[in-house]
Amino acid sequence: MQNARRVEASPGRPSTSSVATKAAVRIAGAWGLTTAEAANLLDVAPRTFSRMKSGEHAGELRRDQLLRTSALVGLYKGLHLYFSDELADRWPRMPNKGEVFAGKSPIEYMQAGGLPALMETRAYVDAIRGGM
Repeated sequence: MQNARRVEASPGRPSTSSVATKAAVRIAGAWGLTTAEAANLLDVAPRTFSRMKSGEHAGELRRDQLLRTSALVGLYKGLHLYFSDELADRWPRMPNKGEVFAGKSPIEYMQAGGLPALMETRAYVDAIRGGM
């Protein structure tokens, strides 16, 4: 298996992983995720997420982890464009009758389904936002 290409930070410019880590920590806080939930969504160890949350350097994120973070950022943004801020941050924990979720909350669905479920949840929100 090839190693994922890592983007190095230039002087005075944070790395992609650093920016993604900060975004993931902020979203986890806004959604009230536990350390275990956030770690699962990002596919990192709970201890690694705790280091990320404390601002310690937790290492460079793999491509898969960057894709997961990108999906969460897109989902967060889509929710805030569609709903009020308060509802946007509650929505991920609310049971959802949509066909995709089958009564589970989006957080439960994404926890169980990994990256494909993260991408599908983001696509779902993008579709309702676009009127599809």
